[in-house]
Amino acid sequence: MRAATAEARRPVSAPHRRLTLANSVLGAVIVALDGTVLTIAQPALRRDLDASFVEVQWTSTGYLIAVAGLLVFAGRLGDRYGHQRVFAWGVLGFGAASAGIGFAPGVGWVIGLRVVQGVFGALLQPATLGMLRAAFPPDRLGMPVALRTSAVGVAAAAGPLVGGVLVTQLGWRAVFFLNVVPALVMGVLALALRAPEAPRRSATRLDLPGAALLAVALAALVHSLVGIPEHGWTAAGVLGLLLTATVACVLVRHERRVPDPLLPPAVLGSTTAGAALGVLVTASAAMLGAMFVGSHLLQEGLGMDPLRTSLVALPGGVMMVLGAPVAAVLLRRWGARPTALTGTVLLTAGVLTLSRVDPGSSAFAIGAGFLLVGGGFGAVMVTGTAVVVRHAPPGAAGAVGGLQQTVMNVGPALGVAAAATLMPLGAGSALFLLAGVAALGAPLTGRMPRPARPVRDGTPSVRNDEDKRVEDKHV
Repeated sequence: MRAATAEARRPVSAPHRRLTLANSVLGAVIVALDGTVLTIAQPALRRDLDASFVEVQWTSTGYLIAVAGLLVFAGRLGDRYGHQRVFAWGVLGFGAASAGIGFAPGVGWVIGLRVVQGVFGALLQPATLGMLRAAFPPDRLGMPVALRTSAVGVAAAAGPLVGGVLVTQLGWRAVFFLNVVPALVMGVLALALRAPEAPRRSATRLDLPGAALLAVALAALVHSLVGIPEHGWTAAGVLGLLLTATVACVLVRHERRVPDPLLPPAVLGSTTAGAALGVLVTASAAMLGAMFVGSHLLQEGLGMDPLRTSLVALPGGVMMVLGAPVAAVLLRRWGARPTALTGTVLLTAGVLTLSRVDPGSSAFAIGAGFLLVGGGFGAVMVTGTAVVVRHAPPGAAGAVGGLQQTVMNVGPALGVAAAATLMPLGAGSALFLLAGVAALGAPLTGRMPRPARPVRDGTPSVRNDEDKRVEDKHV
């Protein structure tokens, strides 16, 4: 507690805060934009490089595996060497890999460089949260996180349009050159104008065996999950999940024995952070799973073309972007618990609404379902992320950021895999299951910080009462 108080009082100038926020937002945006524009560019890439469908699929799978496996370790690197510095390494490497893909002579080069891009993406993603934790007081994190969430939502929504224009006018290589200049500018600024950061314990050893075990477990998990929507449950997929469980057991045993574990006990023992991560898992699984099923339902079940499908689903993206700042305000006024619960209820109601869509449903009713999904997910995303980052110990903000980013990569894969499993029974059944997944987050919100208490003059306190007492009890 004393360390956290000292950290909150470190002088950080307004220009440094603005620079940190800009780098955090833009760093998250280029990662989100890269993933969405690639989806549009893959058919052209396949034709130009004479690649097979499997090879093109690996341009996404290889990236996802590299990112998911290294996020927590990359966060620990930020804790040790400074988040601003690791962010600079990550964003410069990400831009260089993007340029390399743009010049790639064959699909093998594209796959290899996408894996390299994933490594650098893993470096920059936890750093975007670690930098915010270092630059802003804990009770002022809500709005920066909300702005970051809104910007990512805009990038995800604009990605298909930007990618379509670039591929049509300039070819698939242009979508990778898009990242180069912004990455270069951000990297140079991050190196030249480093903001003050929290004190780091340089004597802490990096848990390389633990990092390797976690990388293997997450790589096996992601590889197994991403294959389910396309190939269903195969023997290789089941073996991958068994490997994940085995390596995870070995990892837990290893982490209990080493003096400087990869996953700090202060993080794993925090009921507040654990609840926030759990809510993020259920919400991201439900939201991305619902988008996956909804797209198939509207196009294959209702006969809509891709453009009309995008327009009908647009209220969800708009509500996520506009609702994130509103969620930050509610977080300060109400506290984390009611804000997260409200978001969970809205998300569950939205998925249930979509589960009742049939050929007689109006575009307004369908759009209302997506609107509830987007608004609910935005509120949960902002609240859960702010709670996780806020309750990070000063020396473990990067590891916590890595955990949050890992959850946001694994959760969607879980949701899509679960939905694909039930799709043969009908889209309604798959969406009803996803609504249940979203509802699982409701009891977890009860472990998040309590609502704000009024102060003596009758005005609501801007801090949750967990600032006055420690709720993070170690289990």
